[in-house]
Amino acid sequence: MEPKRIILGIDPGTQILGYGVIEITGRNARYLTMGILDLRKLTDHYVKLRKIFDEVTKLIELYSPDDLAVEAPFYGKNIQSMLKLGRAQGSAIAAALNKDIPIFEYAPRKVKLAITGRGASSKEQVASLLINILKIKENSNFLDATDGLAVAYCHYLQLSNPQIDKIGSSNWESYIKTNPDRVK
Repeated sequence: MEPKRIILGIDPGTQILGYGVIEITGRNARYLTMGILDLRKLTDHYVKLRKIFDEVTKLIELYSPDDLAVEAPFYGKNIQSMLKLGRAQGSAIAAALNKDIPIFEYAPRKVKLAITGRGASSKEQVASLLINILKIKENSNFLDATDGLAVAYCHYLQLSNPQIDKIGSSNWESYIKTNPDRVK
């Protein structure tokens, strides 16, 4: 019997947080669940952060994930929005740390690239491919849910092919270090 691994993926947000859970057996990924945490009715930002911590803790207790994969906040036009997203991400990370779960962070472009082959794919394209790949019968009304699932699936792909990180090294030193056979 092959060991199973559970991955909880989080797409952090201060209005809507998306999550997805997959189970890995060998080289096969199986969809377990996805959903959202709707925070739009809460007005106090700190209450939202507490709610994120509490709800991610409940997900961890329910599914017992081996890893938490979380999407990194990205810089858009509004630095305040990015800071709030970072806090939301931090609350989810704190919940995982509190339960001794390893955390893995992925940039939004990396998640899209892993799922669709294009880092600039739309949320709809990512959702459509994931629904097809994982043979999901239900459909979430929120793309945030499939985004959370995409982060989990990206982590699964990273686990099954760690060479992915070697692509697009940010500098020559790290490229040479990770690819000694390609340097003469």
